Amino acid sequence: MCGIFGYLNYLTERNRRFILDTLTNGLSRLEYRGYDSAGLACDGDADNETYIFKQVGKVAALKKLVNEQHIDFDKSFISHCGMAHTRWATHGQPSQLNSHPHRSDTTNEFTIVHNGIITNFKEIKTLLEKKGITFETDTDTECVAKLTKYVYDTQKDANMTFTSLVKAVVKEVEGSFAFIFKSSRFPNEIVATRRGSPLLVGVRTEKKLKVDFVDVEFGNAGEAVSAAEASTGFLAPTTDGKPQLQRTQSRAFLSEDGMPQPIEFFLASDAAAIVEHTKRVLYLEDDDIAHIAEGELHIHRLRRDENASTTRSIQTLEIELAEIMKGSFDSFMQKEIYEQPESTINTMRGRVNFEEHKVTLGGLRGFLHIIRRARRILFIACGTSYHSCLATRGIFEELTELPTQIDLASDFLDRRSPIFRDDVCVFVSQSGETADTILAMRYCLERGALCVGITNTVGSSISRESHCGVHINAGPEIGVASTKAYTSQYIALVMMALQLSEDRISMTERRNAIIDGLYRLPNNIKDVLSQDKNLQELAEKTLSKEKSLLLMGRGYQNATCLEGALKIKEISYMHSEGILAGELKHGPLALVDENMPVILIMTKDSLYPKVQSALQQVTARKGQPIIICNEGDTNLIKHYKTINVPQTVDCLQGLVNIIPLQLLSYHLAVLQGVDVDFPRNLAKSVTVE
Repeated sequence: MCGIFGYLNYLTERNRRFILDTLTNGLSRLEYRGYDSAGLACDGDADNETYIFKQVGKVAALKKLVNEQHIDFDKSFISHCGMAHTRWATHGQPSQLNSHPHRSDTTNEFTIVHNGIITNFKEIKTLLEKKGITFETDTDTECVAKLTKYVYDTQKDANMTFTSLVKAVVKEVEGSFAFIFKSSRFPNEIVATRRGSPLLVGVRTEKKLKVDFVDVEFGNAGEAVSAAEASTGFLAPTTDGKPQLQRTQSRAFLSEDGMPQPIEFFLASDAAAIVEHTKRVLYLEDDDIAHIAEGELHIHRLRRDENASTTRSIQTLEIELAEIMKGSFDSFMQKEIYEQPESTINTMRGRVNFEEHKVTLGGLRGFLHIIRRARRILFIACGTSYHSCLATRGIFEELTELPTQIDLASDFLDRRSPIFRDDVCVFVSQSGETADTILAMRYCLERGALCVGITNTVGSSISRESHCGVHINAGPEIGVASTKAYTSQYIALVMMALQLSEDRISMTERRNAIIDGLYRLPNNIKDVLSQDKNLQELAEKTLSKEKSLLLMGRGYQNATCLEGALKIKEISYMHSEGILAGELKHGPLALVDENMPVILIMTKDSLYPKVQSALQQVTARKGQPIIICNEGDTNLIKHYKTINVPQTVDCLQGLVNIIPLQLLSYHLAVLQGVDVDFPRNLAKSVTVE
């Protein structure tokens, strides 16, 4: 939700056209996060002048607005800083005025962009209004811009640095946020900070950086604690009589002769906006304050925490630009559905030895003995990630014989459920930045439970803060409706159950059957994808004019029904409901008649006879169900409208069955003429509660 992008060049000549294109293209890479308006800020023609351009609608509308401006696009800058933002409305309706960047006054003395929610903005606004300060927008963000100017004006005599100013402001702010601050008072400087919302910094230089980390500075700005000092103590003698680095210098960004070098910095909410420029990135942690000026990046902290790391490492992104492009597909969702044969292989690559029937998850290796002795395992997630937990709960209970509990993160937090030190809590999130899931994880960490993270994003909050975990390796997922991340999360959780049960001889035959099923899975998915034309025809002729849809199944397929219903309502806006077939007589059967479309999942497993009973109940009420069944189930194929899928092991059948439902939801959305990748009112990464 919301997207932030910033660009700074130092000793690297760029004209305004290049800078503005870089900012707007960066926003284009963040469009999948969900937004309703966009804006940017850059340096003006005069000294201490800032231009702000804002527009409601898509980034393309902002580009059009910028191109219509009567400004000098050819003006060159040796050093320059600019920032841009896509807004998801939380306080105030989508409008040009409410769009970011927000300003402190009519002269744009301080401008900021913000991702998140300020929970105490009313108190700050009331305080500033009593001081005679007026507001022009309905947003929570504007109060931070006004507060920044107020603090600066009241402490002018203190000769505040930009960093100390932002520190003073952030100490007054409550909530979740990622900020970028820009000011005409501090030209060619930017300060960025985060708490609860993701923010990373990309670095591009011609020469190699001297070190692959940045020292964290505590206390007053400029007082760095270097890695060397941290390990040897402040009174350690100098090496070979040579003086050590000055504390005010950031050694990573100096050239071999100790002089600053030409450099470009990119700040973003997501690596997808940075990868086309550089693969060297640094992830900011909560309460980090990053100050970029004169070609150097300094990282400060609000306070010194016990056991806090004294460095932030500069990492190399593994993703490629082609992975975040649509290629020959019409939409990202379509591309991601068709990528699932490959993404499932990538999730298993190097982890499953199919010949020896052995699973090895390196991220869990050191914690298996703790998990096996756990009192219980709790799975905590939201949305599609919750469904992947629900789909695998049965196989966890069967293979590990551990009590298993599943919770929606928001409900878990509302209940403040009791957590014990011998609990194992598994947190599943595609982005690793889902706000409710992160808060639930911190709640469990405080109570001493072992926390396991299952994410698709290296460097995310969940992957950094959990004790151990599994990276699902699905590749970047841009479409708001999750497809390949669901199947990869499902597989990762199954692999976790397999590894935990490897010491149980009685389960060997069952484990081997599941691993053989995993081997066949990519081809099973390809078989279903080959039926796309038939599914498109089914969507067009049978379902496209309907207002509601019921999906029924039981056992392992209950989660498939819930996930399929979520996909259909997410992107086609058709009311759809996943129903546990065993609960039909307890209410839902009242909805069934000859006009209510029903999809019934009837693949062969131990519950097949019970689902047959549900089929009889539906048809007795003149229902005409579409049945997802296994190839070769001639009795069903002869008498009903069917979608045929390959048969596999019962606990993996949901991975095959979900593919036709993903395709149906896609075709229904296309037939409705809606934007498949950016459904209304939804965002890819929910970074606020």
